[in-house]
Amino acid sequence: MVKIITVYGSMLVAAMGRTLLLALLGLFFACIIGLIFGMLGVVKNKACNIFSQIFVDVIRGVPMIVLAFFVYFGMPYLFNNVIGGFNVTLTALQAGTICLALNCGAYMAEIIRAGIQSVDIGQMEAARSLGLSYGMAMRKVVLPQAIRTMIPTFINQFIITLKDTSILSVIGFPELVNTAKNVQANTFMSFQTWAIVGIMYLIVITILSRSAKVVERRLNVGR
Repeated sequence: MVKIITVYGSMLVAAMGRTLLLALLGLFFACIIGLIFGMLGVVKNKACNIFSQIFVDVIRGVPMIVLAFFVYFGMPYLFNNVIGGFNVTLTALQAGTICLALNCGAYMAEIIRAGIQSVDIGQMEAARSLGLSYGMAMRKVVLPQAIRTMIPTFINQFIITLKDTSILSVIGFPELVNTAKNVQANTFMSFQTWAIVGIMYLIVITILSRSAKVVERRLNVGR
């Protein structure tokens, strides 16, 4: 184990950095996707509600490894050969970000929808009675209260997204698991290699979990 740390430690730390970068990028775009489909899920329009629900059901119903292969291999083929007129190529980082954003975005949509619906309907009615438009009332009154309750869940979703990055080793992105496979192949030390990787994940996820609990306690005190 000491040999792995001294020889490959910097490589594994750099791989963890790439893992965190991928998770952050995926979560950033997932928040945008989640906000769009979460809002579509609560507006008083049946077509928008159905469209949002279809997106959530489809993405959550597809295993992430299948989604990763579809984005990395299927999307370029679709644009270049089926639709035609394109020359689309995706790097592993780009495909991984899209995959995580879609997968996490479906869950974020449900989190945001539930967060908005947790705000008392009287808040919206009071805002509308003061002359605010629906969009203004949502931005100024409802969403700030909803986001307050959703922050701990966002952190927990980031933890899940961070662990999901390991699946993207199948498309060749050099995150922690993929790098660990190379270390194992070079050293033939399976137990030691995966023990180190497990400890690295455990440290990062424990820090994030503790952060989520601290944020949740502070939000509860402020109510």
